[in-house]
Amino acid sequence: MAEVKVLVEGYAIKKTGKATSSCVLIVDGDIKIIVDPGMDRANLLNGLAKENLKPVDINYVVISHTHLDHCGLSGIFENATLVDDGALYTFDGGYKEYDNSRIIPSDSIEIIKTPGHDPFHCSVLVKTNKGIVAVAEDVFWWWDEEEQKTDYESLTNKEDEYVKDIKTLKESRKKILELADYIVPGHGKMFKVEK
Repeated sequence: MAEVKVLVEGYAIKKTGKATSSCVLIVDGDIKIIVDPGMDRANLLNGLAKENLKPVDINYVVISHTHLDHCGLSGIFENATLVDDGALYTFDGGYKEYDNSRIIPSDSIEIIKTPGHDPFHCSVLVKTNKGIVAVAEDVFWWWDEEEQKTDYESLTNKEDEYVKDIKTLKESRKKILELADYIVPGHGKMFKVEK
C-alpha cells in the first residue's frame, strides 16, 4: 500500500490574490510522486525536507491541470517524469501519450480523468491502509474565506468561478465521491467522504 502526505495545504486568498495548490507526496516502495507542486517554493521545499527528500529524489510529478498555481514549480524536479491526463514528458524534450490509467508502475496508484474545472483535469487515486485517497485538486476547492462544507449536496453543487463545464465537473465530483474514502482538494483541508 502507498502512503499519502500533504506537503503543502493549498490556499487561495481572494483579497490578496495569493494562491498555491495542495502539494501531495505519494510514496509506494521506491516510487516517489509529487502531485501538483504549486507556486509556494518555500513551503514545498520545507515539506520535502521534513520527509528527508530533495527535488532530485522525485520520480514522477503529476500535474492535475495546467493552471499555474498548480504546476508553476514543476521544473525543480529535474529527474522526474511529468505526467498529465494523457502524456508523459521528460526534461530532455521527451513526450509519449498513454491510454492506461496505471501508467505509474504501481498497483496502488491510478490516474483518472476528471474534467470540468478544466477540460484536461485529472485526479490520482491511491490505495492506502486507511482506504482510497483521491488527490482531486480542483475538482473541489475553496477560497480561504469560505466555509469548507463536505456534505454530498454541498460538494456536488459547489460553485466554481473558474469552471469550464459545470455539468462535466458535477459528473467528475460524483465519480470521486463514489470512489474515495478521503479527498485532498486543490485549496483547502483534506477531508473524509461522508458515506
